[in-house]
Amino acid sequence: MSLTINRKQLVKTAVQGVVSPANQWAPFEVGSAGETFAWPSTGGITYNVKIGDSVFGWAGEHIEPGVSSTMTHKNRKAEAGYQFLACCGNEAMVISGAAKGEKGTVLGHHGGVEHLMLDFPDATLDKLTCDDKFLIKGYGQGLKLIDHPDVYMYNLDPDVLEAWGLKERDDGKIEVPVSVIVPGYAMGSGIGSLSVTTGDYDILCHDQSVVEEYGMDRLRFGDFVAVLDHDNRYGRTYRKGAITIGVVIHSDSPLAGHGPGMMTLMSACDEKLVPVIDADANLGVMKQIGRFA
Repeated sequence: MSLTINRKQLVKTAVQGVVSPANQWAPFEVGSAGETFAWPSTGGITYNVKIGDSVFGWAGEHIEPGVSSTMTHKNRKAEAGYQFLACCGNEAMVISGAAKGEKGTVLGHHGGVEHLMLDFPDATLDKLTCDDKFLIKGYGQGLKLIDHPDVYMYNLDPDVLEAWGLKERDDGKIEVPVSVIVPGYAMGSGIGSLSVTTGDYDILCHDQSVVEEYGMDRLRFGDFVAVLDHDNRYGRTYRKGAITIGVVIHSDSPLAGHGPGMMTLMSACDEKLVPVIDADANLGVMKQIGRFA
């Protein structure tokens, strides 16, 4: 059965941002196993980490693929609007410099640093500078499945939803293709946040037995992922039988309570959503971007 959405009611709004500065958080940081490291982290233009790459194995932590952008870093409320209106799969366009007019794709937003990650082709990245600006056609907040009001949708471009391959079953449940299914107890930083329309929360990958049991070692930037027993309808909390679906937006981290970041896309209770493993459940595959370009 086809799923009907409220596309005609959605508002499309322009938001504008700039390249966010690359950060050094501390001279040295300490991981959950007591290891010390001095690694690259968030911000800047990252040339060699892309949608489709593994989130593991980098000499870096909380790495954001492609371009990390922000609005001003000065006005917290305005910054929240920049993240809130820009949805996964939205169009981003360079509006300054040598790459002016080139187009890319929004991956998602990263809480705490308030960054929005944008994917652009290599030829565009090579022309960008840290002074460049981006215009994003924010489109997707308020998205609904008309016949399934108990499924809550956030941060998702309607074109991505329609291309995703969701299937309505005869029993009224909805099958959602995902690359990995994560147990609820493996979620960390971000739990308890009241807003799921900005920021993300982290998948904990420090217990190797859990990583292997659930195939979490397959996680890639841009993967669509399901979290069991997590309710993100009005914030992020544990609830038996709830399912939350998100997209992976930053790399693993050795810091305690942290790991690959996931931005919320949909959530429902009572086992309404049924995650189905699909190796191609990745924004890059769908949009032919990143490593899949």
